[in-house]
This record gives sequence, structure tokens and C-alpha cells, in this order.
Amino acid sequence: MYTISRDYRNEIVIEKSRFICTLKKVASEAEAQEFIKAIKKEFWDATHNCSAYIVDDLAQRSSDDGEPSGTAGIPMLEVLRKNKLVGTAAVVTRYFGGIKLGAGGLVRAYSGSVAGALKECGIAEKILMSRFSFLYDVNSVGRILNILYQQDLFEIADVEYNLRAKIILKMQDSQKAEAEAWLTEHLNMPIELELEGSEYAEVLVK
Repeated sequence: MYTISRDYRNEIVIEKSRFICTLKKVASEAEAQEFIKAIKKEFWDATHNCSAYIVDDLAQRSSDDGEPSGTAGIPMLEVLRKNKLVGTAAVVTRYFGGIKLGAGGLVRAYSGSVAGALKECGIAEKILMSRFSFLYDVNSVGRILNILYQQDLFEIADVEYNLRAKIILKMQDSQKAEAEAWLTEHLNMPIELELEGSEYAEVLVK
């Protein structure tokens, strides 16, 4: 899955019409709709505030906001779909410059506005990262931490000290078996990792 790397805004001028594209990360459909309302309030004097958003596979919407049907919202939505984005909302605000663009020109203007903003903003891949833990002798943990820091298979997220030391590692789920094998070999004891929790991390796509 992919999303925008950050909230972003850019502006282009086509045949004297201003097209202002505002992109925002959204976690829910309600948040997307509130964002659209806020942009309409900010640009209350604009000719159109066309919108599109994809929260997930089920929540996808678009609006032409008075432009000829199919010339704004759907083309904007298709740009988001083409980039496989989720959790992303886009509003393109138009200030009419007096020159009509025609249906084809409008489609190119609205889709191009979103595509241009995405290119400048940057896209991040959403990767599910999990935290796994194992227990180790608290008196020897300093020695093995030196070993763990010398690899790049996983990240050491935390160490909790009690009767035994709990070492918490962060990695993708698919790396668990490889990490267990690596730990077993380098620590000279069988290691089974326990799942502590998972969350999505965003990695910028170059």
C-alpha cells in the first residue's frame, strides 16, 4: 500500500485558470469529508472545489463540484488509484480565467494537477512492521547487544530489564523465521520470537 509522504499544496495556471491542488493524509472517510469542507471554506470564492479521496478499498469518492460530469472528480480519483494510494484526499480548486478548456482540457487539467502535486509531494510505501521479543540473561545482555547491533536484518526497538532482560526487535513479519535462525546461530541457543504488536511504517519511495 502507498500514501502521500506529507500534506501538500501546489498551483498551476492553464489558459488563465488557476488550479490549486491540496493533498492531505486522511485516516477515515469522515476526516476526508471534513478536509473537503475546510478547503471549500478556505476557497469560498473559487469557481469550483473538485475532490477525490481513497481511504481504503471500500471508501472511495469523488465530486465534480459543478464542472461537467466526469471531467474533474473521476479523473482525479483515477490518478490516486493509478498510484495505488490509500489514506489520501485531494481537492483541486479552480479559479476560472475566462477561457473554456472543453471536456478533454478539463480532464487533463484536473488529473494533471493531482499528478503534479503527487510528484512534488512524494509517495511513501506503507509497510506493516512488527515488534518481536525474546528473553535473555540480564547479566549477559550487554555482550549480546553488541552482536545484535552489527546486523541489518532487524532493528533493536527496546530493552526491558527485570529478572530477565526482554529484548524487543522490530522487523517485517516475513523476516521472523530468518531472524530466529540468525539469533539461534549467533547466540548459540534456540530463540523463538514472541509477537508484541504491529503497526504500519511509511518508507519514502525513491
